[in-house]
Amino acid sequence: MHRRLSTLQPAIAGRRERSFLPTLMIGLGIWIGFPTTTAYQDMASLVSGTEAPGARWNSFIQNSVAGSTHSVEMPFADGDIVTGAISGAGMTAPGLGKVAFRGKAAAANEVPDEERINRRDKKGRIVDVTPAAPPKAFNAGSVLRRTSAITRPVLEGGPKMAFVRPPIKGKEVAIAMAFHAKEEKKKPVGVPTMLASLVNNDTPDILATAYAPAEPDYAKTSPFASLLKDPDPKAGRFIPPLAEGDHDWMRNPLPASVFSKAEQKCLATAIYFEAQGESAKGQAAVAQVILNRVRNPAYPSTICGVVYQNDNWLNRCQFSFACDGRKKVVTSPRHYKTAEEIAMAVTAGKIFIPEVASSTHYYAAYVSPGWARTMQKMKRIGLHIFYRTYGGGWI
Repeated sequence: MHRRLSTLQPAIAGRRERSFLPTLMIGLGIWIGFPTTTAYQDMASLVSGTEAPGARWNSFIQNSVAGSTHSVEMPFADGDIVTGAISGAGMTAPGLGKVAFRGKAAAANEVPDEERINRRDKKGRIVDVTPAAPPKAFNAGSVLRRTSAITRPVLEGGPKMAFVRPPIKGKEVAIAMAFHAKEEKKKPVGVPTMLASLVNNDTPDILATAYAPAEPDYAKTSPFASLLKDPDPKAGRFIPPLAEGDHDWMRNPLPASVFSKAEQKCLATAIYFEAQGESAKGQAAVAQVILNRVRNPAYPSTICGVVYQNDNWLNRCQFSFACDGRKKVVTSPRHYKTAEEIAMAVTAGKIFIPEVASSTHYYAAYVSPGWARTMQKMKRIGLHIFYRTYGGGWI
């Protein structure tokens, strides 16, 4: 019995040795046929597999600056899927965030990697530095001093200017105005404020004593001028500027009698009753028509003669107020005073309306006289339309 057991044990040991070898061979084959994760060298091999032909990697990641735009497409779906990118696809890479790669079915790019890499932005960076001016040496109390907060304040000495109550409190505007004095525009001499905008000649007629003439320019006037040449009889007399279509008689200065008190009264009366409701320009235009007739040889040579010409013809005289049969009474002294100021200003030549020019006729816009068709229409001012003749007279 003991002998039979001793011979059985070597037989069992032989069987164990023969059964271990096949198991070892099978395990070695599995290990060789199925390599572990450590056999893969990079992430591209892990995702796409070692069996993919062509390049070892078929995607790249580009780090872009915030706000920049790049023409790089990172699809999240395989190339054979028609639906395009899938929202939320991809993987999270440490330090890079969400990235994605093409699938295995994507065709390999035939262009070499060296040619597909964009190296345009790989250059030196230029740092733009804005130059800053050094702080200026302002006084201690100036709010523009920029270095006061950097240095340590000095506590010694008297009170600083910035903390002292100024003795000029309440006088700041007056002191500022002393250094920036406002220059008031000089008003025309002798002309009221309402006529200042119409004045276009600062030198009045030398005979217009009601308006102070301009001071002579002694820097341009030779003291021997009066001895070396004959005096000009028209020097200092106002002559209206002539434009195209004006008549030659406009070059004649007004006679000295137009500045008399009687003549000015006739002109102011005509302005008052003919154009009392018009503006200052409209009243000045009426005065200019009357004075144009004084210059025109076809009319009387005085203002009163022009204003009251044919006044004995009922409703057929030159100015309707003179022959309408009504008694003329000034009911508004204020308006009559304005008419007097306008009369003298136009007579002295301080106001001349170029639009009226050499007009000798006018009529109200609500009537239509037959003579208007034979004259040249000049300008409408207010309710009056002004005309001038083609031949310098009536026709």
